[in-house]
Amino acid sequence: MGHIRMSWRGLAAALVAGTVVPLAAGAAATDAHAAPPRVRCSSEKTGLATKLQRDITAALRGRTGLTAVSLHDRTTGTVCELRADQRFDSASTVKVTVLATLLWDAEKQDRRLTEREADLAFDMITKSDNKATTVLWKQLGAAKVSRFLSAAGMTRTVPGGDGHWGLTQITAGDEQRLLDLITARNGVLGDSARAYALRLMNEVVPAQRWGTPAGAPPSAVPHVKNGWLSRATDGWRVHGLGAFLGGGHDYSITVLTHGNRTMAAGVETTEAVARAIHSNLGSAGGAEKTGTD
Repeated sequence: MGHIRMSWRGLAAALVAGTVVPLAAGAAATDAHAAPPRVRCSSEKTGLATKLQRDITAALRGRTGLTAVSLHDRTTGTVCELRADQRFDSASTVKVTVLATLLWDAEKQDRRLTEREADLAFDMITKSDNKATTVLWKQLGAAKVSRFLSAAGMTRTVPGGDGHWGLTQITAGDEQRLLDLITARNGVLGDSARAYALRLMNEVVPAQRWGTPAGAPPSAVPHVKNGWLSRATDGWRVHGLGAFLGGGHDYSITVLTHGNRTMAAGVETTEAVARAIHSNLGSAGGAEKTGTD
C-alpha cells in the first residue's frame, strides 16, 4: 500500500432505512435563529471563491434549519466552509466512518474482510441497513472507532454512547477529512481500502441517491452516503456526503442540516447547496489556476 502525507487537512431507500434511535441524548446543534456565520471560500482559480460564496449563501437564504457545509476541490485548489466545527447528530452518515474503521482495522491486522463482514458492509452502505451497522459497531467497539478517528484527524467527532451509533456527534470539517482520506492516497487508509469504500458509495441504491449528487456534471462519477433522523426536539437531521471523481473532476461535498420541519425540507436544502457547488465546479475541471480569490 502506498502511503504519503496528506497535503491538505480539510475544513471538512426509502425512509425505512433511516436511523431510528432513542431520544435520550440532547440536541447537537445550536439555535437555528442565531446570526449565521458567512460562507468562507478560497481558490487557486481567480473568481471561483467569490462565486461559490455568493451562490452557496443564496441557496441557504430563507431556510429555517441550521446548515454546515464543507467543500474541497483538488482540481482548482478550492475550499469552502460554513460552520465546519458545529456538531450534529450523525444519523446514517456515520456508516462511512464505521466502514473506514473496519477497513483500517483489517489493514492493521494484514487481513481481508471476511465474507460476513463484506456482506454487512455492503448492506450498511448501499442500503443504509441499520441492523448490519449495529453488528459491525458492536464488533469494532467504540474504543476502536475512537482510535480510527484519532488516526484520521477527526478530532471533533464523538462516537455515540451505549451503542447508539446514530447519535455520534459529527462535524462537516471532520466528514470532509474522512472524504479526503477515501479519495486520495494517505497514510491512514491504503489504496485497496479506499477503492473498496468508493465502490460501495457508488453502488448506493437509487432511492438513496438524493442530496449531494443533485446537479452533478454527467462526466463526474458520484459516490454518496446520506443520513436522516427525526427526533422529538429540533425536527429532522438530514445530511449528505458526496465525492465526485473522474472526467477532470476531483471534489467532495459535505452538507449537514438540523432543525428541518420535514425530511423533504432537509433534502431540499442539501440539494440546493449541491447545485450551487456543481454549477460552479462542473466546468471548472482542468481550468487554469491563476491565483487565490
